[in-house]
Amino acid sequence: MRSQNKNVVRYNRWGYIFLVPFLVVFIIFQLIPLISTFYNSFFKHFFDGIIEIGPNFIGLDNYKSLFKGGEIWKYFKNTMVMWIIGFIPQILLSLLLAAWFSNPSLHLKGKPFFQTVIYLPNLIMASAFAMLFFTLFSDIGPINSMLVDLGIFKEAYKFLGHTGSARGLVGFMNFIMWFGNTTILLLAGMLGIDTSLYEAAEVDGATSNQVFFKITLPILRPILVYVMITSMIGGLQMFDVPQILTNGTGQPTRTTMTLIMFLNKHLYSKNYGMGGALSVFLFFITGILSLIIFRFNTKGDK
Repeated sequence: MRSQNKNVVRYNRWGYIFLVPFLVVFIIFQLIPLISTFYNSFFKHFFDGIIEIGPNFIGLDNYKSLFKGGEIWKYFKNTMVMWIIGFIPQILLSLLLAAWFSNPSLHLKGKPFFQTVIYLPNLIMASAFAMLFFTLFSDIGPINSMLVDLGIFKEAYKFLGHTGSARGLVGFMNFIMWFGNTTILLLAGMLGIDTSLYEAAEVDGATSNQVFFKITLPILRPILVYVMITSMIGGLQMFDVPQILTNGTGQPTRTTMTLIMFLNKHLYSKNYGMGGALSVFLFFITGILSLIIFRFNTKGDK
């Protein structure tokens, strides 16, 4: 019996050995940078031209400067608004498409083709998307030319000069890029649902809406939580689309300036102390929002 236990322990060692590469990569590229970011946030360290100032320990002064004036909350609001603009239609359309693709009674033709097509925008670089939309919606772009020719506008409309249209473009681009990925995730979850549940509901006379809201959505809850949390984290990390679309200015009047764009300005000016403080703020705000989403979606579970 003792020799059998020894063999089991020796066999289990292989699992720990295979974990070593992950642990090495995690420690070098994630844990050490995370600790150094926390450490740098308590120091005054920046470059004034070619002159290096610091590092000098200043405690919580970087955090006080970060929240002074309330700019950080304005950029947080901008980020969340643009994420919500893109996420709401994304999740609604993805649920609809996933329900269609997973319903065998519809006998949809060419499902593999359409599933591939809707995923393709996810493969295009966000910077390329932003450059395309910047060209399309510029003052002399084809969209403005078409609207003027049709008589909808008398002169070119400054899409990037108005808060609503600028935020709408950023949200729309994020929607286009990510709804295909969300559809595939939800479709995988729906295809994994036991068909006997649908058959039993059909026998009991349940309508399609009742089946969707009483069977499909509750079973999909874990995947929905995953989609919402990962999408929210991606929204907080929003950078390349508004950066390129507004040339890094966050115009008009910084209403499209995101938290990562604000962080990039500190890192570009090599203000490591403020950059560290803002990174720590993002770390905590991401954790808090993820916890809220998780608890809200699992509320009532036993």
